[in-house]
Amino acid sequence: MKAERTDPTASAPFASRMSVEQVEEGLDLAPKFDANGLIPCITTDANTGDVLMLGYMNDEALERTIATGEAHYWSRSRQRLWRKGSTSGLTQQVVELRIDDDQDAVWLRVQVAGSGASCHVGYRSCFYRTIELRGPPGEPARLVFTESQKTFDPEDVYGDAPNPTQL
Repeated sequence: MKAERTDPTASAPFASRMSVEQVEEGLDLAPKFDANGLIPCITTDANTGDVLMLGYMNDEALERTIATGEAHYWSRSRQRLWRKGSTSGLTQQVVELRIDDDQDAVWLRVQVAGSGASCHVGYRSCFYRTIELRGPPGEPARLVFTESQKTFDPEDVYGDAPNPTQL
């Protein structure tokens, strides 16, 4: 399902993609959204550089992030626009927003309100485990926790809100 704008009367203020030179070397913001209308967005802590999460934006989420200075994403599981922290209070204030060379990926450097956590599971980062390299041959890959404890209790923060993780 394509990530549609929640306000169909609005139009994103992005340039049309006219040439490789314009996209790679120009000053026009001309993002390339995928077939579902999304662009991946990696989010890092502005102070530490740690990766906090990978999310997706549709054109409206990117436009609102630019306009407000707060991170907005498109929730693929809930199929709706989402301002990070609207339920938890763990909002992400954008310090810097970058786009890659061919304008098909976004990088946010943010400061997180509250406990500084960004993961709905309760950890500071959504990347709270590493994959063990060079494990025993023929054995399934194992995960190792890199964060020893949760930053917050998800039940205290989210209550009975549905878990966005889908199987």
